[in-house]
Amino acid sequence: MCDYSLHVYPNRLAAEGEELVLHRFGRASIGLASPSDLRPIITASSCDPTSKNSWSWTAIKEWFLANRPQGQPDKRTPAVCVPPGARLLLKDIPKGLQRELGVGQVEEVKFAEISAEVNTYRDAVRFKNGHQLVLQALREGQRITVLSLTPEEVGETAFSDLRAPLQERSRNSPTETAVGPRVGRAASFI
Repeated sequence: MCDYSLHVYPNRLAAEGEELVLHRFGRASIGLASPSDLRPIITASSCDPTSKNSWSWTAIKEWFLANRPQGQPDKRTPAVCVPPGARLLLKDIPKGLQRELGVGQVEEVKFAEISAEVNTYRDAVRFKNGHQLVLQALREGQRITVLSLTPEEVGETAFSDLRAPLQERSRNSPTETAVGPRVGRAASFI
């Protein structure tokens, strides 16, 4: 969902179809944020020396908020949480990672939690080729689209690997061969 390091920030659940970006929270941990929640701190008009706007207490306060000492969280930007198994579209993958992982610039990935240990980064993405990467290894500013918040439906093929050993065992079992398979049949006692 949301990494342990983001517990001091407000958070919310992602929505399907939402566009997100990787954002560095408090100059430390990387997490997901909505671009609409990220406000520019300094705009071009605020730096224009010919501007008629004079400095105000609000402008001074915003300057101090933007330049706060490291370790104090910015409570304005909520972390966006994604459940494990959610399908995401990861964009802007750097060329070095593309070569290292054998992926393209845009890849469909699954969100995963790779650890339950305390004080350990656990949020990761798992690529279709089996490689996984913690969010901390990705680049700030990369874009992500939430395709689905629920894991893919488990298809019949997912159970075929589990069913094969059971079918083999039932062939060798004298009670199963005498009675027949019990799966999907109603018992008749008349």
